[in-house]
Amino acid sequence: MAYIEKNNGKASTRVTEWKIKEQMCDVGRRIWQRGYCAGNEGNHSYRLSESRVICTPSGVSKGSMKPDDLCVVDLEGKQVGGSRKRTSEIQLHLAIYNARPDVHAVVHAHPPHATAFAIAGVELPTCIHPEAEVFLGPVRTAKYVTPGDKRLGESIAPFVKESNTIVLANHGVVCFGPDLEDAYYKLEILDSYARLLILARQIGSIRPLDAGQMKELLAAKANYGMTDPRVEAGLEKLTCQTDFLSRVCDEGAARGKTATADGSTQPSLQRSIERLAPEHLTEAEIEQLVQTITDQIVASIS
Repeated sequence: MAYIEKNNGKASTRVTEWKIKEQMCDVGRRIWQRGYCAGNEGNHSYRLSESRVICTPSGVSKGSMKPDDLCVVDLEGKQVGGSRKRTSEIQLHLAIYNARPDVHAVVHAHPPHATAFAIAGVELPTCIHPEAEVFLGPVRTAKYVTPGDKRLGESIAPFVKESNTIVLANHGVVCFGPDLEDAYYKLEILDSYARLLILARQIGSIRPLDAGQMKELLAAKANYGMTDPRVEAGLEKLTCQTDFLSRVCDEGAARGKTATADGSTQPSLQRSIERLAPEHLTEAEIEQLVQTITDQIVASIS
């Protein structure tokens, strides 16, 4: 019976390869039940040793996998075990394992809310939600590559060493960590965060955490023993990802500015007045109206 050394960051334990396969199936069922993968979409893997990786098969629903369905490959992607054909996206997983010796599990899925950001081409913001900051950190977006293409692994290369969660443009997401539970939990947190952003936007404006609150949060994260590239770079250089705020949100976000069709920004007050102004007004008359209203607001609060 084959045994795997499983390190959880505190101590190593010995588990059987069959036990890992059962856990792979359990994670697959949870992914399918949560709607993170439809049909036979998605794939996940576990690093068995320095030379072997266990992965999900191609063409099998993650909700109905059995241990015997799983495949084993070497670090070049060559299948060395299992009767079914290995996932066509194994190179994505291997790119992560080769770059990150500390990573032992990778989960690729299409959670709907997070994938909506991938399809819209909108970067997930930072400096919004404490749990997302602590457990995910900055979530980067990799350029689009045809699913199954070996270049998929190359597309995430710029982000792998400083991230644990990456959005794949127009495709889905990939999460990775020291074990399967950790990688799966990142997937849950990511989609929950994306859903919260969408819901909050429907309610009203989104209020980011200020610089002081972020520095306290990231300092606490470091005290928990969790690394973050922003802490390592120095908290005095902290910046936030604001793509979602500047491109999607209206007034109250991105300091009262909204994105226009050409990608520039304009004050939300001006945009609101343009919407409400009579159609016969010229551009110059609208600008004068904006200035008059602005002067009145300033006078009322001075």
